[in-house]
Amino acid sequence: MPDSALRSPRIRPPEVDRVAASRAAVAARRARAAVKSDIAKGARSPVEVLEKATADPGGPEGTLRITDFLMSLKAIGATKTADILSRLEIAPVKRLGGLGKHQRTRLREFLVERFERPAAGHRTRLTVLAGPTAVGKGTVARHIREHYPQVLLSVSATTRRPRPGEVEGVDYYFVDDAEFDRMIADHELLEWATVHNSHRYGTPRAPIERALADGRSVLLEIDLQGARQVRAAMPDAVLVFLAPPSWDELVRRLIGRGTESQEEQHRRLATAKVELASQDEFDARVVNTTVADAALQVVDLMQVRARRSRRAATSSGR
Repeated sequence: MPDSALRSPRIRPPEVDRVAASRAAVAARRARAAVKSDIAKGARSPVEVLEKATADPGGPEGTLRITDFLMSLKAIGATKTADILSRLEIAPVKRLGGLGKHQRTRLREFLVERFERPAAGHRTRLTVLAGPTAVGKGTVARHIREHYPQVLLSVSATTRRPRPGEVEGVDYYFVDDAEFDRMIADHELLEWATVHNSHRYGTPRAPIERALADGRSVLLEIDLQGARQVRAAMPDAVLVFLAPPSWDELVRRLIGRGTESQEEQHRRLATAKVELASQDEFDARVVNTTVADAALQVVDLMQVRARRSRRAATSSGR
């Protein structure tokens, strides 16, 4: 018997499956085409599209070929695309969601340099992320620092002791009371507050002012008291409230992390009820259902407001 007779017959999917797959493919192509059109029209920034692709590799941004992405950009054709890919060491068959960490970093730096540089004399606005205890402000901020390097995350000073996994100079500057007193006396802090009637937190002023003057996007993650002080010192700062999905989830997160005594937990929950009632003071609200989604929403808010600010600066002749 010939070998061909021993082979299993090729299994073909049912007609309904083929039709569904064809429709899904058409929808995916249309979604990618819409992304390219939005980039070409300036409705979406290339950096925003890259970040969406990183967060959702299977979405229309993530499955967009790098060559199609680059040729959607203003004044970039096939020849320039090939040159850019060579310099960035990215293969032309790559899709945005499939780029390696270093490739994403090189591409993002190129996009920021070419398309996101602020107008001369333009000063970007500070974005403040605040919310109740245990809502996950620090976790969201760390995710932004790790996945969105174009955003400068301000590092606060605190008199409390480090929690497990926290790194000096990365998560906080851990100082004693005497050093904190000196920083207050020398006006080195943009804001400071005593939180939960125990430890003090404050934001070093100089790094933020230098970054804003250079046109960088700066995110400050602090408590509600600090956010109010920043609003008073910098009225143009954008305040974003990070909210929990529900009160029960907030309680679960606080108790589950096990870093406070029972007495401290009760004190923090009492403070959280007051903090949740302050949401109307903020410019925007983000619900922390998942860390990645919350981080993406915060960065999107920063970019949208930065683009509006740049357009306003350009139209006013600055």
